[in-house]
Amino acid sequence: MVDNAIPRHWPKASYDPKYDPIVDAGPGHNRDHAPTYWIGTAGTPPQDDGPVSGDFDADVVVIGSGYTGLSTAIHLAKEHGIQAVVLEANTVAWGCSTRNGGQAQISSGRLKRSQWIQRWGVDVAKGMHAEVTEAFELFNDLIAQDDIDCDPQPGGHYYIAHRDKVMAGLEKESALLNETFGYGSRIMSREELHESHVRDQEAAGAMWEPDGTCIHAGKLAFGYVNMARRLGARIHTASPVTGWTTKNGVHHLRTPGGTVRAKKVALATAGYTPPGLNEKTRHRLMPILSNSLVTRPLTEAELAECGIQTKSPLTDTRTLRHYYRLLPDNRMQIGSRSALTGRDAENDKHLAMLKKGLARKFPALEDINLDYSWWGWVDVSHDMMPRIFQPNPDEQIFYAMGYGGNGVMYSAQAGRRLAQLVAGDKSDKAFSLPIFTSALPSHGLLTPFRRAGQRFAYVWYYLKDEII
Repeated sequence: MVDNAIPRHWPKASYDPKYDPIVDAGPGHNRDHAPTYWIGTAGTPPQDDGPVSGDFDADVVVIGSGYTGLSTAIHLAKEHGIQAVVLEANTVAWGCSTRNGGQAQISSGRLKRSQWIQRWGVDVAKGMHAEVTEAFELFNDLIAQDDIDCDPQPGGHYYIAHRDKVMAGLEKESALLNETFGYGSRIMSREELHESHVRDQEAAGAMWEPDGTCIHAGKLAFGYVNMARRLGARIHTASPVTGWTTKNGVHHLRTPGGTVRAKKVALATAGYTPPGLNEKTRHRLMPILSNSLVTRPLTEAELAECGIQTKSPLTDTRTLRHYYRLLPDNRMQIGSRSALTGRDAENDKHLAMLKKGLARKFPALEDINLDYSWWGWVDVSHDMMPRIFQPNPDEQIFYAMGYGGNGVMYSAQAGRRLAQLVAGDKSDKAFSLPIFTSALPSHGLLTPFRRAGQRFAYVWYYLKDEII
């Protein structure tokens, strides 16, 4: 029964720039979005269903209203006739989904095809390639829908060698893609890249993949919201799960406005997963901060100097890679590593480091004014690959997360796969792949202490990328 005495609206809380998912109990309650370019230019946020305002029952609850959670709700309705209830702690798509670089690539997790083969063998690697190929087709189908106007810019993905020494590795990976997977990548020389695509001054050459699309991250998220609600899903914002008990197989999810009783729960909280949300996801991810900036619009002279003739995704070959692109309004966006902790996220040195990275690639932009700067947590799994999984077949709890910075595209498919698991449909042969058959690996209580190792790892990555 709904208690009408509970208010249907909560005061909006300010954005918390120091939020840290490893040490903080939760992401907050009705906090505003981070001040990203995507939120600043997406227009009016779509209608949602307001906060939970009493106790009620649901067949399926999805926790998290980012790309994965919304895709899950969409596909539960479209393919299984299930109208899910989505619970969001803050505002819609508050986490990764409005803080990323807006780059859709044909990948899932952080491993290359050669590393798939090393880990699982050729046959499984081919199955994984088929999965991400299908995922890209699904993504393209979704963003072509009337509900979603996210300014797509297709044209492939440019994997740009930031030093001469990495070209041999790129050439080997391209040959593997073409010969083993039948995928039409190709190698570009520095001269061809500069002449016809982009004049990145660090580039020694590039590998081009035919599948790559840039989108407006905020418009994509808002489009997913509109589609999910049109299909019958309810999206309750300002409704963090502050308590979770299970009685006789029914999950009681306590929120500030009431308790939602659900037969099944799907977790889609990615890099913003609170440590105490559920034991199934505790210490299953190593959240990593990524910093982004967006410049003022470039002048015609600056565009000519930078030689930018594509608005497709650009990624360099650093371990702590730069991802960058020219936006439709001729602003430049670039992102890369940031602070180790939320407490240090506001430190100006992280923005200064990113600005130096931009200037190395495009010297004409060294002192350019910025219009936006933000950071966000990336859901890196301990083995660099995502999982879409039901941890215990006797419990109706499921999760999808761990994309490692490659979730813009694959989250659509992950949501679809998560919906299939929730609906009890594992007929697709893809469910034999390891990302569906094993849990996210855990380092248990060691996860918070891994940041000491992360500090040393960043030093090693810098030496490896720039010096050795």
